[in-house]
Amino acid sequence: MRTAGAVVVAALFPLAVVAQTAPEPSDYRTDHYRAPVPATLAGGTVLGPEEAHNLWSTGTAIFVDVLPQAPKPANLPEGTIWRDPPRNSIPGAIWLPNVGYGAIAEVTADYFRTGLETATGGDPTKPLVFFCLEDCWMSWNAAKQALEWGYRDVYWLPEGTDGWALWDYPLEQVKPAPGQPQAAK
Repeated sequence: MRTAGAVVVAALFPLAVVAQTAPEPSDYRTDHYRAPVPATLAGGTVLGPEEAHNLWSTGTAIFVDVLPQAPKPANLPEGTIWRDPPRNSIPGAIWLPNVGYGAIAEVTADYFRTGLETATGGDPTKPLVFFCLEDCWMSWNAAKQALEWGYRDVYWLPEGTDGWALWDYPLEQVKPAPGQPQAAK
């Protein structure tokens, strides 16, 4: 259900609801991750927030959030307390940060594979919905990787939690899935 504010914005700026897209590349995106994304995912299914919500509300699919997690800045003054910024995500989603880059270290790929195997119980036919933020290539890369690893029912939500929230669907604070590789110090 859209909010009145969202309807007013769409009425005032009708061209704003027409998203700019990029052509689907044959390989992973390795830079400029916050940019227009393709309208397609070869081998996968592209969803809008309403279709994703239907899968979520029926418990049909496993939702995989791939938003990167910022590392603690190296140049903080001594004694500064660092708190990771909170991540509000789709309720019940597994958060696998940093797995959506176009090139990832083997330790991060292992974390990604383990996260998917745990979430699916090792069943490559279980539906997976990948998301991040709107216009973020991380989720497209992660969904493409899952397809290459043999997952067969892969969905991609290009509007991510931004589109989900626009429809007033619930969000909850999540923590990264266990086993996340730590950045070198």
